[in-house]
Amino acid sequence: MVGDKSLSSRIFNATNIIILGIIALLCILPFIHVIGSSFATGAEIAQRSFLLFPTQFSLDAYRYIFSTDTLLRSMGVSIGVTLGGTVWSMLLSVLTAYGLSRRDLVGRRFLMFFIVFTMLFNGGMIPTFLVVQQTGLIDSLLALIVPVTINAFNMIILRSFFMNLPSGLEESAKIDGCSDFGVLFRIVIPCSLPAIATISLFYAVTYWNTYMHAILYINDPDKWPVQVLLRQIVVLATGLNYDGSEYTSVPPPEISVKMAVIVVATIPVLLVYPFLQKYFAKGALIGSMKG
Repeated sequence: MVGDKSLSSRIFNATNIIILGIIALLCILPFIHVIGSSFATGAEIAQRSFLLFPTQFSLDAYRYIFSTDTLLRSMGVSIGVTLGGTVWSMLLSVLTAYGLSRRDLVGRRFLMFFIVFTMLFNGGMIPTFLVVQQTGLIDSLLALIVPVTINAFNMIILRSFFMNLPSGLEESAKIDGCSDFGVLFRIVIPCSLPAIATISLFYAVTYWNTYMHAILYINDPDKWPVQVLLRQIVVLATGLNYDGSEYTSVPPPEISVKMAVIVVATIPVLLVYPFLQKYFAKGALIGSMKG
Protein backbone atom coordinates (compact mmCIF):
# COMPACT_ATOMS: atom_id res chain seq x y z
CA MET A 1 0.00 0.00 0.00
CA VAL A 2 2.86 2.32 0.81
CA GLY A 3 4.38 1.59 -2.60
CA ASP A 4 1.07 2.31 -4.37
CA LYS A 5 0.75 5.58 -2.48
CA SER A 6 4.29 6.53 -3.41
CA LEU A 7 3.65 5.67 -7.06
CA SER A 8 0.42 7.66 -7.14
CA SER A 9 2.22 10.56 -5.47
CA ARG A 10 4.93 10.49 -8.12
CA ILE A 11 2.34 10.41 -10.90
CA PHE A 12 0.50 13.32 -9.31
CA ASN A 13 3.71 15.35 -8.99
CA ALA A 14 4.74 14.57 -12.56
CA THR A 15 1.32 15.61 -13.86
CA ASN A 16 1.53 18.87 -11.92
CA ILE A 17 5.00 19.58 -13.29
CA ILE A 18 3.86 18.95 -16.87
CA ILE A 19 0.73 21.10 -16.55
CA LEU A 20 2.53 23.96 -14.79
CA GLY A 21 5.40 23.71 -17.28
CA ILE A 22 2.98 24.08 -20.20
CA ILE A 23 1.31 27.07 -18.53
CA ALA A 24 4.70 28.68 -17.83
CA LEU A 25 5.73 28.12 -21.45
CA LEU A 26 2.53 29.75 -22.70
CA CYS A 27 3.26 32.75 -20.47
CA ILE A 28 6.90 33.04 -21.58
CA LEU A 29 6.37 32.61 -25.34
CA PRO A 30 4.80 36.07 -25.88
CA PHE A 31 7.80 37.73 -24.22
CA ILE A 32 10.20 35.73 -26.39
CA HIS A 33 8.16 36.70 -29.45
CA VAL A 34 8.35 40.40 -28.52
CA ILE A 35 12.11 40.29 -27.95
CA GLY A 36 12.77 38.21 -31.07
CA SER A 37 10.64 40.46 -33.28
CA SER A 38 12.43 43.56 -32.02
CA PHE A 39 15.73 42.14 -33.33
CA ALA A 40 14.34 40.74 -36.60
CA THR A 41 14.72 42.21 -40.07
CA GLY A 42 11.75 43.49 -42.05
CA ALA A 43 11.97 40.64 -44.58
CA GLU A 44 11.88 37.98 -41.89
CA ILE A 45 8.94 39.59 -40.12
CA ALA A 46 7.04 39.69 -43.42
CA GLN A 47 7.67 35.95 -43.95
CA ARG A 48 6.95 34.68 -40.42
CA SER A 49 3.84 35.75 -38.54
CA PHE A 50 5.00 34.29 -35.20
CA LEU A 51 8.73 34.72 -34.69
CA LEU A 52 10.68 33.53 -31.66
CA PHE A 53 14.32 33.47 -32.72
CA PRO A 54 15.33 35.56 -35.75
CA THR A 55 17.84 34.03 -38.14
CA GLN A 56 19.37 37.46 -38.83
CA PHE A 57 19.69 39.91 -35.97
CA SER A 58 19.08 43.58 -36.67
CA LEU A 59 19.44 46.54 -34.32
CA ASP A 60 17.67 48.96 -36.67
CA ALA A 61 14.62 49.31 -34.41
CA TYR A 62 16.78 50.17 -31.40
CA ARG A 63 18.93 52.53 -33.46
CA TYR A 64 15.74 54.26 -34.52
CA ILE A 65 14.29 54.80 -31.04
CA PHE A 66 17.71 55.82 -29.66
CA SER A 67 18.60 57.99 -32.68
CA THR A 68 18.33 61.12 -30.51
CA ASP A 69 18.77 61.83 -26.81
CA THR A 70 15.02 62.41 -26.47
CA LEU A 71 14.34 58.89 -25.23
CA LEU A 72 17.10 59.06 -22.62
CA ARG A 73 15.68 62.37 -21.38
CA SER A 74 12.19 60.88 -21.11
CA MET A 75 13.52 57.84 -19.28
CA GLY A 76 15.22 60.22 -16.86
CA VAL A 77 11.86 61.95 -16.30
CA SER A 78 10.13 58.61 -15.69
CA ILE A 79 12.86 57.40 -13.34
CA GLY A 80 12.71 60.64 -11.35
CA VAL A 81 8.92 60.58 -11.14
CA THR A 82 8.94 56.89 -10.20
CA LEU A 83 11.55 57.22 -7.45
CA GLY A 84 10.26 60.50 -6.03
CA GLY A 85 6.61 59.50 -6.32
CA THR A 86 7.16 56.09 -4.74
CA VAL A 87 9.02 57.54 -1.74
CA TRP A 88 6.41 60.29 -1.28
CA SER A 89 3.45 57.92 -1.65
CA MET A 90 4.97 55.34 0.70
CA LEU A 91 5.71 57.98 3.34
CA LEU A 92 2.15 59.29 3.39
CA SER A 93 0.61 55.82 3.01
CA VAL A 94 2.61 54.43 5.93
CA LEU A 95 1.76 57.39 8.16
CA THR A 96 -1.94 57.19 7.26
CA ALA A 97 -2.12 53.41 7.59
CA TYR A 98 -0.34 53.39 10.94
CA GLY A 99 -2.62 56.07 12.34
CA LEU A 100 -5.75 54.24 11.18
CA SER A 101 -4.44 50.94 12.57
CA ARG A 102 -4.48 52.39 16.10
CA ARG A 103 -7.65 51.16 17.76
CA ASP A 104 -7.66 54.10 20.16
CA LEU A 105 -7.81 56.67 17.35
CA VAL A 106 -10.93 58.82 17.70
CA GLY A 107 -13.04 58.81 14.52
CA ARG A 108 -11.17 55.89 12.96
CA ARG A 109 -14.28 54.34 11.40
CA PHE A 110 -15.45 57.72 10.14
CA LEU A 111 -12.12 58.33 8.36
CA MET A 112 -12.02 54.80 6.94
CA PHE A 113 -15.49 55.29 5.48
CA PHE A 114 -14.34 58.29 3.45
CA ILE A 115 -11.19 56.49 2.30
CA VAL A 116 -13.16 53.45 1.14
CA PHE A 117 -15.69 55.82 -0.47
CA THR A 118 -12.96 57.10 -2.82
CA MET A 119 -12.50 53.55 -4.14
CA LEU A 120 -16.10 53.54 -5.35
CA PHE A 121 -16.64 57.17 -6.41
CA ASN A 122 -14.33 59.92 -7.62
CA GLY A 123 -14.65 63.40 -9.07
CA GLY A 124 -13.82 62.34 -12.63
CA MET A 125 -11.40 63.60 -15.23
CA ILE A 126 -12.68 67.17 -15.73
CA PRO A 127 -12.97 68.16 -12.03
CA THR A 128 -9.54 66.66 -11.37
CA PHE A 129 -8.07 68.58 -14.29
CA LEU A 130 -9.60 71.83 -13.00
CA VAL A 131 -8.11 71.22 -9.55
CA VAL A 132 -4.67 70.56 -11.03
CA GLN A 133 -4.99 73.66 -13.21
CA GLN A 134 -6.09 75.93 -10.34
CA THR A 135 -3.21 74.72 -8.15
CA GLY A 136 -0.71 75.67 -10.87
CA LEU A 137 0.57 72.15 -11.52
CA ILE A 138 0.00 72.12 -15.28
CA ASP A 139 3.30 71.39 -17.07
CA SER A 140 4.87 70.43 -13.75
CA LEU A 141 6.15 66.95 -12.95
CA LEU A 142 4.34 67.26 -9.62
CA ALA A 143 1.12 66.86 -11.61
CA LEU A 144 2.17 63.23 -12.20
CA ILE A 145 2.62 62.62 -8.47
CA VAL A 146 0.32 64.78 -6.34
CA PRO A 147 -3.09 63.69 -7.77
CA VAL A 148 -2.26 60.00 -7.21
CA THR A 149 -0.23 60.28 -4.01
CA ILE A 150 -2.20 57.73 -1.98
CA ASN A 151 -3.97 54.72 -3.40
CA ALA A 152 -6.76 53.71 -1.02
CA PHE A 153 -6.38 49.99 -1.74
CA ASN A 154 -2.63 50.05 -1.04
CA MET A 155 -3.15 52.01 2.15
CA ILE A 156 -5.77 49.53 3.39
CA ILE A 157 -3.36 46.62 2.80
CA LEU A 158 -0.71 48.41 4.88
CA ARG A 159 -3.24 49.17 7.60
CA SER A 160 -4.28 45.53 7.77
CA PHE A 161 -0.64 44.46 8.00
CA PHE A 162 0.02 46.89 10.85
CA MET A 163 -3.04 45.63 12.70
CA ASN A 164 -1.67 42.07 12.50
CA LEU A 165 1.54 42.99 14.33
CA PRO A 166 1.64 41.85 17.99
CA SER A 167 0.50 44.63 20.29
CA GLY A 168 3.18 43.61 22.78
CA LEU A 169 5.90 45.03 20.53
CA GLU A 170 4.39 48.49 20.70
CA GLU A 171 3.74 48.29 24.42
CA SER A 172 7.33 47.21 25.12
CA ALA A 173 8.67 50.07 23.02
CA LYS A 174 6.46 52.55 24.88
CA ILE A 175 7.74 51.23 28.23
CA ASP A 176 11.31 51.78 26.97
CA GLY A 177 10.45 55.41 26.26
CA CYS A 178 9.70 55.39 22.50
CA SER A 179 7.36 58.02 21.15
CA ASP A 180 4.71 57.20 18.55
CA PHE A 181 7.11 58.07 15.74
CA GLY A 182 9.82 56.03 17.45
CA VAL A 183 7.52 53.01 17.57
CA LEU A 184 6.66 53.48 13.91
CA PHE A 185 10.18 53.90 12.54
CA ARG A 186 12.05 51.59 14.95
CA ILE A 187 9.54 48.78 15.46
CA VAL A 188 6.64 48.80 13.01
CA ILE A 189 8.46 49.56 9.75
CA PRO A 190 11.34 47.06 10.28
CA CYS A 191 8.75 44.37 11.05
CA SER A 192 6.69 45.29 7.97
CA LEU A 193 9.32 45.15 5.23
CA PRO A 194 7.43 42.50 3.19
CA ALA A 195 4.29 44.65 3.02
CA ILE A 196 6.25 47.85 2.42
CA ALA A 197 8.26 46.27 -0.40
CA THR A 198 5.06 44.95 -1.99
CA ILE A 199 3.23 48.27 -1.86
CA SER A 200 6.36 50.09 -3.05
CA LEU A 201 6.37 47.86 -6.13
CA PHE A 202 2.68 48.65 -6.74
CA TYR A 203 3.36 52.38 -6.55
CA ALA A 204 6.53 52.17 -8.66
CA VAL A 205 4.76 50.31 -11.47
CA THR A 206 1.91 52.85 -11.38
CA TYR A 207 4.28 55.80 -11.66
CA TRP A 208 6.40 54.12 -14.33
CA ASN A 209 3.31 53.42 -16.46
CA THR A 210 2.00 56.99 -16.15
CA TYR A 211 0.37 57.88 -19.45
CA MET A 212 -3.07 59.47 -19.17
CA HIS A 213 -2.05 62.01 -16.54
CA ALA A 214 0.94 63.03 -18.65
CA ILE A 215 -1.33 63.48 -21.68
CA LEU A 216 -3.70 65.66 -19.65
CA TYR A 217 -1.28 67.74 -17.59
CA ILE A 218 2.05 67.91 -19.49
CA ASN A 219 2.25 70.07 -22.61
CA ASP A 220 6.03 70.43 -22.80
CA PRO A 221 7.53 67.51 -24.82
CA ASP A 222 10.76 67.80 -22.80
CA LYS A 223 8.79 66.73 -19.70
CA TRP A 224 7.05 63.74 -21.27
CA PRO A 225 7.57 60.46 -19.40
CA VAL A 226 8.82 57.51 -21.37
CA GLN A 227 5.37 55.97 -21.95
CA VAL A 228 4.11 59.06 -23.80
CA LEU A 229 7.26 59.38 -25.86
CA LEU A 230 7.24 55.71 -26.83
CA ARG A 231 3.68 56.13 -28.02
CA GLN A 232 4.83 59.02 -30.19
CA ILE A 233 7.67 56.90 -31.57
CA VAL A 234 5.25 54.18 -32.65
CA VAL A 235 2.87 56.68 -34.23
CA LEU A 236 5.62 58.49 -36.11
CA ALA A 237 7.63 55.46 -37.25
CA THR A 238 7.24 56.44 -40.92
CA GLY A 239 10.72 57.60 -41.93
CA LEU A 240 11.05 60.65 -39.70
CA ASN A 241 12.80 60.82 -36.38
CA TYR A 242 10.40 61.61 -33.56
CA ASP A 243 12.17 64.94 -33.08
CA GLY A 244 11.15 65.93 -36.62
CA SER A 245 14.49 65.43 -38.40
CA GLU A 246 14.96 63.19 -41.40
CA TYR A 247 15.85 59.58 -40.72
CA THR A 248 19.09 58.98 -42.60
CA SER A 249 18.51 55.34 -43.60
CA VAL A 250 15.62 53.08 -44.51
CA PRO A 251 13.25 53.14 -41.53
CA PRO A 252 12.79 49.85 -39.66
CA PRO A 253 9.46 48.04 -40.03
CA GLU A 254 6.69 49.34 -37.81
CA ILE A 255 6.26 46.01 -36.00
CA SER A 256 9.95 45.95 -35.03
CA VAL A 257 9.69 49.47 -33.64
CA LYS A 258 6.61 48.51 -31.61
CA MET A 259 8.34 45.45 -30.17
CA ALA A 260 11.49 47.41 -29.34
CA VAL A 261 9.34 50.01 -27.61
CA ILE A 262 7.71 47.29 -25.47
CA VAL A 263 11.12 45.90 -24.52
CA VAL A 264 12.49 49.32 -23.55
CA ALA A 265 9.40 50.15 -21.47
CA THR A 266 9.37 46.78 -19.70
CA ILE A 267 13.05 46.19 -18.87
CA PRO A 268 13.26 48.59 -15.86
CA VAL A 269 10.35 46.89 -14.09
CA LEU A 270 11.77 43.44 -14.87
CA LEU A 271 15.11 44.47 -13.37
CA VAL A 272 13.51 45.66 -10.13
CA TYR A 273 11.00 42.85 -9.61
CA PRO A 274 13.48 39.99 -8.80
CA PHE A 275 14.83 41.94 -5.83
CA LEU A 276 11.32 42.35 -4.38
CA GLN A 277 9.88 38.98 -5.39
CA LYS A 278 10.65 37.28 -2.06
CA TYR A 279 8.61 39.95 -0.27
CA PHE A 280 5.82 40.18 -2.82
CA ALA A 281 3.57 37.17 -2.05
CA LYS A 282 4.19 37.30 1.69
CA GLY A 283 3.40 41.00 1.95
CA ALA A 284 0.25 40.85 -0.15
CA LEU A 285 -1.16 37.78 1.60
CA ILE A 286 -0.41 38.73 5.19
CA GLY A 287 -1.72 42.24 4.63
CA SER A 288 -5.04 40.87 3.43
CA MET A 289 -5.71 38.46 6.30
CA LYS A 290 -7.47 40.91 8.56
CA GLY A 291 -9.44 44.07 7.70
